[in-house]
Amino acid sequence: MKAMDLLAVQRAGAHGGALGRRSWLGWLVCGAMALCTGSSFAQAYPNKPIRLIVPFGTSVMDAVARALSGPLGKALGQAVVVENIAGAGGLTGTTQLVRAPKDGYTIALVNNSHVINPSIYKDMPFDVLKDISPIGNVGHTPLILLVNPAVPAKDLRELIALAKSKPGVLTYGSSGNGAILHLAGVLLSSEADINIKHIPYKAAGQMFTDLIAGHIDMALPAALTAAAQIQSGKLRAIGVTSQERSAALPDVPTLAEAGLPNYNIRGWIAMAAPAGVPKPIVDRLSTELNAALATPEVRAAFTKLDVTVTPSSPDAAAHFFQVELDKHTQLVKRSGASLQ
Repeated sequence: MKAMDLLAVQRAGAHGGALGRRSWLGWLVCGAMALCTGSSFAQAYPNKPIRLIVPFGTSVMDAVARALSGPLGKALGQAVVVENIAGAGGLTGTTQLVRAPKDGYTIALVNNSHVINPSIYKDMPFDVLKDISPIGNVGHTPLILLVNPAVPAKDLRELIALAKSKPGVLTYGSSGNGAILHLAGVLLSSEADINIKHIPYKAAGQMFTDLIAGHIDMALPAALTAAAQIQSGKLRAIGVTSQERSAALPDVPTLAEAGLPNYNIRGWIAMAAPAGVPKPIVDRLSTELNAALATPEVRAAFTKLDVTVTPSSPDAAAHFFQVELDKHTQLVKRSGASLQ
C-alpha cells in the first residue's frame, strides 16, 4: 500500500470511528493477502497427482516421459502419471492440454510437431505460443541421413554430386507430409542445392522396409532407430543432422562436418502447461524438471535413447519455441506440405 493511501485510511479511521477502523483493517488484510499470494501457491502445490500428457503413442517421447515421471514425481512429492493421447500429429493431446484447468495438474511434453502443425493444418484449435506456458526444454535427439547400399555414394559430397547429375531422380522417404523427417529432407535439398523426390509413408516402419529393399534411395530417421541396420550393413550412414555427433553412432560425422556447415535439424522435446497457470507453479515445475534432468538415472536413460539433455528456464523455452516456429514455418512453406 502506498504511503499516501495508508495516510488517507488512517485519517478516515480517526474521523469515522468504528467504520473507519474496519476500513483500515480491511486494507491491511488485503495487502497481506497480496504479499502472500505467490508464496502460498508454491507452498500448497502440488497436493494431488499430476497428469503428464504425451501426444503420441509408443515413441522416444513416451520413453522420455516415463524416464522423467519417477524423479519428477519424487521431487514434487506427488505421482506424475503419464497419459498417451495420440492423434493428428500431436494435436489431439495438446488440445487437451490447452483446455485443461490452469492449476498445474495437467502438463505435457511437446516436440517439433507442435510448431509444425500451424503451417500444415488450416484450422488450428489453439495458438501454439499464446495458449501454452513453457516450463522448460527437455532434450533433443539427432536424425541421420541414410542411403541404401546400392546407391553409388559413400559420403555426402558424392551423394550431392550424384543428386546434381540426376535432378529429381533420387528419392527420400519420410513418415508423412510435414513430419520432421520430411522437413529434414527439405532442408537438405535447400542447403545442398539439389532436387530430390519426397516419398511420404504412413509410418516410419514401412519407410525403413522400403529403404532396405531399395525401393527408395535415402531417408532421415532418428539416429538410434537405424543403428542396428547400419552395423549390419543393410544401410549406409552419410551423416548426422544435428551440430553434435550421435552418442549411439559416434563414428558418423555430422552433415555440418561433412560439407554443409549450416545444416542443423533435430528432434526435440519440451515440457509445457496451459497458458494462465500461475507463475509460481510454472517456476516450481521448471525447477523440479531441471533437477530431475540432472539425476544419474535420467541421464542414463536419456543416453540409451540417444537424447541429449537440454535444461532451460521457462523464458528460454519460450524463446526457443518462437525460433523453432519461425524455422519450421519456412521449411513447411518450401515443402508445400498441407493437411486438411
